[in-house]
Amino acid sequence: MRKFYTGIDIGTYHIKVVISAPPENPDLPMQILGTGSSASKGMRYGYIVDIKEATKSIQEAIARASQTAKVAIKSARVGMGGLGLDEIRSSGEVTLTPSGGIVTEREIARAQRESEKKAAQKLTNRTIIHTVPLEFRVDGTKVLGLPNGLQGTKLAVDTLLITMLSQHHDDLIEAVETAGVEVEGVMASPLAASLVALSKSQKTAGAVLANIGAETLSIVVFDNNIPISIKVFPTGSSDITHTIALSFQIPPSEAEQMKRGAVTGSDIPPRKMNLIIAARLKDMFVLINAHLKTIGRHRLLPAGIVITGGGSGLASASDIARTILKLPSQVGLIGNLSRTGAVDATWAVAYGLCRLAYAEDTSQNRHSLGEIWDSANEAVKQAVRSLLP
Repeated sequence: MRKFYTGIDIGTYHIKVVISAPPENPDLPMQILGTGSSASKGMRYGYIVDIKEATKSIQEAIARASQTAKVAIKSARVGMGGLGLDEIRSSGEVTLTPSGGIVTEREIARAQRESEKKAAQKLTNRTIIHTVPLEFRVDGTKVLGLPNGLQGTKLAVDTLLITMLSQHHDDLIEAVETAGVEVEGVMASPLAASLVALSKSQKTAGAVLANIGAETLSIVVFDNNIPISIKVFPTGSSDITHTIALSFQIPPSEAEQMKRGAVTGSDIPPRKMNLIIAARLKDMFVLINAHLKTIGRHRLLPAGIVITGGGSGLASASDIARTILKLPSQVGLIGNLSRTGAVDATWAVAYGLCRLAYAEDTSQNRHSLGEIWDSANEAVKQAVRSLLP
């Protein structure tokens, strides 16, 4: 029986499910067997407010994807996003005495656990979903790359802890499992999207991936092929719709159509409409610009910004981002798939989760973060294991 993988992206506006099969050739992208989506119910800002309604929406999207792919979905990877997602920076240090003064995988894991313990006070009501090592030091000297095999007396690590409000984390898992699907793993939604929307060269040079959802704007910043920051803002494409509705005193449903460029028979001048859309998009990219300043990456990301999510379809998004951030800007494509395919940038999270699952299955040996992202971009030969707790 042919192996397949399922990714579930639970958004505020839509639930999206992708079912993919391994490629016949490792150098080719995974084959998408089926997709399914449903309107999100019981969701607000990316977290669940009514678990029964959310479960029904998840069941509906799963059923559609299952019908399209002609397979029964028993397990899946789930994207974790929304306002409950945040980052904490920490550090940990251990002595190398137990290993005879040699850095091994065990000592690296110990150092990372120490960084988690050190951040304990900031982790009240929060669950760590990824621990990302940013820099290693042996006896105070920075290590270029991995420290495995080096000699010394102390190993230190700086980490990025990607966390989720525990209740939101648990509610999402409960909703999916109540829908009849086992949760095999979770991943921060911006990271999942990056597995298919950013290339290795972009991540290495330095890039920011921005997902414009219905009620949230989420970003992940990469430098030297490592995720160095994740942030979620409480604004999204629905805010643009609401502004249009209030400005022209029209129903939100009509405002949504007009935002998307649909012909509604309205006598509202397109120029006024475009000015409102541009103003709200500008507000979003100003938030991103401010965050880049706080982490020291303002105008210092050569690969620029890549935009995904429902809001990426707004015609002026890329141009406004380029103007505000003073960086190269483009709308994301799903890795190696054609522009004309039915799966566009709004499916990046769900498809990225499939690639994560395939990677976990096909490699059990390596643990290097660089190797992880290399493999995710180049046929996903290996797991995103060292991102996982």
